[in-house]
Amino acid sequence: MKKTLSYLVAGALALSLTACSNPLDEDKNSITVYAGRSESLVQPLIDSFQEETGIQVEVRYAGSAELAAQLLEEGQNSPADVFFAQDAGALGAVSKAGLLIQLPDSILEKVPASYSAADGSWIGVSGRVRVLNYNPQRVSQLPQSVFDLAEPEWKGRVGIAPTNASFQAFVTAMQVIEGDAKTLQWLEAMKENAVLYEKNSAILEAVESGAIDAGLINHYYWFARGQEVGFENLTSKIGQFASGDVGNLINAAGVGIVADSKAARQFVEYLLSETGQRYFAEETSEYPLIDGVTAPVDLTPLAEIPAPAIDLNDLDRLDQTLDLIRAAGLI
Repeated sequence: MKKTLSYLVAGALALSLTACSNPLDEDKNSITVYAGRSESLVQPLIDSFQEETGIQVEVRYAGSAELAAQLLEEGQNSPADVFFAQDAGALGAVSKAGLLIQLPDSILEKVPASYSAADGSWIGVSGRVRVLNYNPQRVSQLPQSVFDLAEPEWKGRVGIAPTNASFQAFVTAMQVIEGDAKTLQWLEAMKENAVLYEKNSAILEAVESGAIDAGLINHYYWFARGQEVGFENLTSKIGQFASGDVGNLINAAGVGIVADSKAARQFVEYLLSETGQRYFAEETSEYPLIDGVTAPVDLTPLAEIPAPAIDLNDLDRLDQTLDLIRAAGLI
């Protein structure tokens, strides 16, 4: 879009005041969901919600960053009822503009506070971990840091997806922890070293086929592939960097309500129900976030991930992140 996110945020702050004060619509029986998740991953769950509740759902699929920009441009005139995003950064950008309502405590209490907005405007529905997907025949020793991938020996060997929301949230985390200058330096190095892909799944396929030696992805793509073809048939493995490295970021897919209604709240509650959480665990290999639901695959518990110390609320600087990625020539 021609307008920058910074400009759109400023306009949306004014436009959203009326929208966020609208009373709860008890009678609405259909909702529009802006979904930054892959249709193949989440549409079956949305179909189940429609069948169980009778609430009709129109879904608009696109990248989370693209949908965040669209919501900021539309302001109070947006047809969206719910924003279902791939990561906390996109949700935070929309929340910062005042376009999401504060969720009731009955919803917020379902998930640990570390996976929700500090102001209660969005809530995580599934967890994901950034990992290094690699071919063990070509990578004998894992790099200690994601910054090691900027070294000359990785030229042409590693894949990244600069337009993907999870990659952008990871870059935001790098900005928060390491600062803009170091982040830009790393991005510029990746412009030289990395092979660019649109999606995590494409990176995984490239590592599996031998087109590249390694790539930065979310953990669940590898697990989903293993469940599909058999883990013993995978060419690649996944690994992590040294403890505290930003390359080990734990993020959350999440949801926020744009236009309040009983139907919109039911949709959020369904994602956080045992049915919804089991779907994420069993069908997409993501981490469930409510108590009592565990992942059936051999996932390392979130508490044992050597993740960096960062507040997901600090990932709301999407406009600054995109500026840096553009400055490096990656998009």
